Amino acid sequence: MNNKEIIFTLKTILLSKDQQHISLLMKNHHPADMVVYLQEFELQDLQTLFALMTVAHQASLFGYFSPVLQFELAQDMPEQALGRLMQAMPHDERADLFNQLDADKQSRLLPAMAKAEREDICKLAAYSEGKVGSIMTSDYAILTPKESVAQALQSLRQSGTDKETIYQLYVVNDERQLLGTVSLRELIMATPETLIENIMTTDPVFVRADAPNKVAAEMIAKYDLMALPVINGGEKLVGIVTYDDAMDVMTQEDSIEFRKTAAVGNMMGSIKDASINLLYRKRVFWLVLLVFGNIFSGAGIAYFEDTIEAYIALVFFLPLLVDSGGNAGSQSATLMVRALATGEVLLKDWASMLGREVIVAGLLGLTMALAVSTLGIWRGGPEIALVVALTMQIVVVVGSVIGMSLPFVLSKLKLDPAAASAPLITSIADAVGVVIYFAMATWILGIPAA
Repeated sequence: MNNKEIIFTLKTILLSKDQQHISLLMKNHHPADMVVYLQEFELQDLQTLFALMTVAHQASLFGYFSPVLQFELAQDMPEQALGRLMQAMPHDERADLFNQLDADKQSRLLPAMAKAEREDICKLAAYSEGKVGSIMTSDYAILTPKESVAQALQSLRQSGTDKETIYQLYVVNDERQLLGTVSLRELIMATPETLIENIMTTDPVFVRADAPNKVAAEMIAKYDLMALPVINGGEKLVGIVTYDDAMDVMTQEDSIEFRKTAAVGNMMGSIKDASINLLYRKRVFWLVLLVFGNIFSGAGIAYFEDTIEAYIALVFFLPLLVDSGGNAGSQSATLMVRALATGEVLLKDWASMLGREVIVAGLLGLTMALAVSTLGIWRGGPEIALVVALTMQIVVVVGSVIGMSLPFVLSKLKLDPAAASAPLITSIADAVGVVIYFAMATWILGIPAA
């Protein structure tokens, strides 16, 4: 079935209220794909389709909806139905959903759930946003050091189907302190009578629940883990962070960094769901600030008014030159912000990186100068061509050095290097480029400045 056929089928189900038909559709398509089709419907129709599904299918879909749509669906669901849904959801996802609900909905929802689920949700929901505890799940398999491999496998057969992952198993003592880990592969390959303590990996990598969630994602990537155990202040195992949750964190972090480089503040959620007011507030500060920053460019032009009046052809090359410096600076800034964020480059590397950047920028500037000199000869003659070529060489080098250095300066000042955004670099490079261009023209063409 193609997309149009699936949408038509869903519309038919909406009219007929055919539960068997929608169950068949869900079995034959991945939940991530079904969400794309379901989001084509208005909220009221989506609620109707959602209510026709089994609880298992609802739970498989829910995590793929945007947070805004999750909230809208959950707020209008009866407490009993929402309670059944949350009991079937992964532990970390239902805790996230619970935190989205208002206090009144939360108080009415908890009595509709079993005691174990209530306690689990309250425990996970207690961690603040941005901490490892807020993205961990309590749905994992544990072993004890004195049980045998045969006993461990039997335990997994009985409870493993309910766990989020059983590829990595966690060995704890009676106080639930983390002693080690055992992979499913190690368990299968060992003889049945072998004790877990004899095959477990001691001193496992772990993260604390109150650490920033980015730390967990970085550790999973660094140590190539499927899941990372989480301990609390009492050194007890309280959960795990799985690889897919770490990927979500890194995606969110990348989105934040990307928006900062465009001089847009941190904005949670989807831009599609963001209000006009939110989009305005996140963008207006930097744009207004950069307006005043561009005054320096205007002041530079005014200062060299006599040069411009004597050689009006200079104006033709002004946007080309200042934009080239800004573009070169933006490239350098983007590379350095990313390198600093990933740890590829440290503050102590500034001097060595500066030398390399000057060489690279010099080569780039020379190439661009040669390209623009021919245009200069055609438009204004050899003297103008010389001014334009030399200016291009200098502004590309200066813009690149500014773009590369500003993230280091901000990091040294304990500020966010992502604030060295493309618009900021461009504004600085524009002002510097105007001064360099007309100063060079005044010097070469022999015109006294005003």
